[in-house]
Amino acid sequence: MKVCLDIQAALGQRAGVGRYVRELLRHLPAYRENDELCAFYFDFKRTGLDDAPAGVTCRPCRWVPGRLAQAAWKRMDWPPFDWLAGDADVYHFPNFIRPPLTAGKKSVVTIHDVSFLRMPETTEAKNLAWLTGKIRQTARMADAILTDSYFSAQEICELLDVPSEKVFPVWLGLPDFGEPPAAEAAAEIRRALGLERPYLLMVGTIEPRKNIPFLVKIFEELRDFDGDLVLAGGLGWKVGPILQAVFDSPRRERIKLLKRTSDAQLAALYAGATAFVFPTRYEGFGFPPLEAMARGAPVIAARNSSLPEVLGNAVEWVEGYDAVEWANRVRKVFGDSERAGHLRMAGQQRARLFCWRETARQTWAVYRQVAAS
Repeated sequence: MKVCLDIQAALGQRAGVGRYVRELLRHLPAYRENDELCAFYFDFKRTGLDDAPAGVTCRPCRWVPGRLAQAAWKRMDWPPFDWLAGDADVYHFPNFIRPPLTAGKKSVVTIHDVSFLRMPETTEAKNLAWLTGKIRQTARMADAILTDSYFSAQEICELLDVPSEKVFPVWLGLPDFGEPPAAEAAAEIRRALGLERPYLLMVGTIEPRKNIPFLVKIFEELRDFDGDLVLAGGLGWKVGPILQAVFDSPRRERIKLLKRTSDAQLAALYAGATAFVFPTRYEGFGFPPLEAMARGAPVIAARNSSLPEVLGNAVEWVEGYDAVEWANRVRKVFGDSERAGHLRMAGQQRARLFCWRETARQTWAVYRQVAAS
């Protein structure tokens, strides 16, 4: 069996889908046995792939720019992907959309979530119509759909009218931050970021689903918390009202926005947080709270979407969106060292369930099933 994995997202994204693709590329070779794994990417500028692991055959496309090919796929649904990537038994597209393929070619597509269908108001209007139509076409034409949680699998079946036997939920793993920085080194990292006081933390792209204006309201209720609120994440879409809520807050001097953080900085932020507060409206998986748990931060989270499945009983759950109730739950954590300690221990234990090796093993099993069908 020959598998072709589209790794384009790994070249341009450090987090999100980019991380997913890099981890697959790193761990899939362990399960290929006598099969072949090819990594396809556009390399018109000939910058190359720095860290292709052993057991992976690289197939760079250097004669056409990636943007040109993607524009042609978007506007004309042409040329077939396999004309550019070469022959394979199974093609895996890990970033929601299946480009055109020659008839009879088999494909696996990862649809990480369908938040744009469940909550269209949180997506930019200019992208919504195209994305909605394309994701329906993808779901219809793919031979198998991978997704990040059982919750997302149910959403895909319901909203895209896909038979359940075609959808395979495969949990993601946790990133390898390496050894945590020593306490003094972590403290120095936080000082360099301007964090001298205790802080509440939220990590994630700044976009409507993260519910940041509501998080600011929670922080405003916590006048007895003599610390900061740290928002760590790049700017996403529809950020105007979100940033305005931060700037208009009477506690804006205590709100820190960190747009770019290294892995070492992120590890130090998680480890030093008084609590990780996550009033999100919808998650297909929920990387940030899981990462926080792995690094020992007590987590307070909204009980919705995939989060109960992923986080289990290792967090302080909150129903609904009442800022006073959320503030009380945060107080319950920072005011009770025993409760905070329990959450730290339970969170680290829960986080150990999520392993990229297992993600890769289950993914390769789906390739084999599709190839044999």
